[in-house]
Amino acid sequence: MAALLAMPLLMFAASAYSAPKTLLVLGDSLSAEYGLTRGSGWVALLDKRLQQEKIGAGVTAVINASISGETTIGGKTRLPALLSKHAPDVVIIELGANDALRGLQLSATQANLQALIDMARAAKAKVVLVGMQIPPNYGADYTNKFSQLFPAAAKQNKTALVPFFLKDVADKPALFQADRMHPNEQAQQTLLDNVWPALKPLLK
Repeated sequence: MAALLAMPLLMFAASAYSAPKTLLVLGDSLSAEYGLTRGSGWVALLDKRLQQEKIGAGVTAVINASISGETTIGGKTRLPALLSKHAPDVVIIELGANDALRGLQLSATQANLQALIDMARAAKAKVVLVGMQIPPNYGADYTNKFSQLFPAAAKQNKTALVPFFLKDVADKPALFQADRMHPNEQAQQTLLDNVWPALKPLLK
């Protein structure tokens, strides 16, 4: 999960919906096409979805700044430069799972998520916070508190929320790669479907 994937820039024509927008996805391996054929991940599938929905005017860019193994700390370090370079209209924050895997204190993850939201807001970007859950083997208390970080942050900041990124995937072993951690290509459309209801209203 430590490999740095090249940052793809997807450009596509769209028809009348609103002014051109730039979307920035700041995520970990779940968004970085880990173990997948390039162009088959859920972020890449946004291209087709936006064309199908006839969203945008002129040219819209989707910048996938996701890195395998990324944590909220790493995201917080990288986000200022990404905001400066791309001036996104919407930032999708899909981070936190690796914090739990590395045993980061929940208070630190909470503070980092808040910092990410604050940075995006300061840059005049709207935010989609992607919620995650972790397996119960981390302990009931930690598991429950971790899952509450995302809705709590979204409520406090009035940001769009994806309640659970792996909804309709986590309980289906056939939708995972051999490592049983990363969704396979067949799961990517479902991941996009999970993000879409939170994202679409922000594109108007």
